[in-house]
Amino acid sequence: MRLSVKGVNKSFGGLQALHDVSLEIVSGHIYGLIGPNGAGKTTLFNVLTGLYKPDAGTFILDGEPYQPTAVHQVARAGIARTFQNIRLFGGMTALENVMVGRHVRTRQGLLGAVLRTRAERREEKEIKEYARALLDYVELRQYAGYTARNLSYGHQRRLEIARALATEPKLLALDEPAAGMNATEKVDLRQLLEKIRNDGKTILLIEHDVKLVMGLCDRMTVLDYGKVIATGVPQEVQKDPKVIEAYLGAGGSECQQS
Repeated sequence: MRLSVKGVNKSFGGLQALHDVSLEIVSGHIYGLIGPNGAGKTTLFNVLTGLYKPDAGTFILDGEPYQPTAVHQVARAGIARTFQNIRLFGGMTALENVMVGRHVRTRQGLLGAVLRTRAERREEKEIKEYARALLDYVELRQYAGYTARNLSYGHQRRLEIARALATEPKLLALDEPAAGMNATEKVDLRQLLEKIRNDGKTILLIEHDVKLVMGLCDRMTVLDYGKVIATGVPQEVQKDPKVIEAYLGAGGSECQQS
């Protein structure tokens, strides 16, 4: 997997949210996107995942032009995301939530679902088995029958990741997955993201927890006022004077991986 993003611009009225943003994400990496509030991180996420239409820019995914338009087309192209605010189906079970994510890869159409054909029933069984395996992967199998709203906050975050993984993404885009987590939940999250990377998945990560992101990411880009001010490995980025001034503060260069 390789995603190349070049010259992305996005304005909202007179506000330039993104200005000539470029980055390149390669397979098997956790790529961090950091910066102060209002830097344009989520705007870039929304452009990449089809929620916003860019004013300019080119996107190349695995050597082919990629047009982030409708959200379902983005999922079929191989990019799945989570959001800052949890967006699970609260009244559905954990298993059902993951099954919903899997349906982007189904073969049977509406007619098969209405007629309950043999092929449709077989595929539904396969989807359920796949969803159970993903719940096991994120260590939530015992909660398969729980309604999503009754899960703990940390478990809901993990369930969102499982639902995103159900689309078999080339790129898993996570928007502040550690937001609101306690220290124990953050440790569990870090272990899960490392596991996903070690299994060959590629992750694009927005995260405000500097210690977490510096310890997880292979490379990162720092945005400020919609512009790229630094790109590199964490050890380089945290020592960059522009990054320290804009985001990390006076003690930022001392932030160590852990």
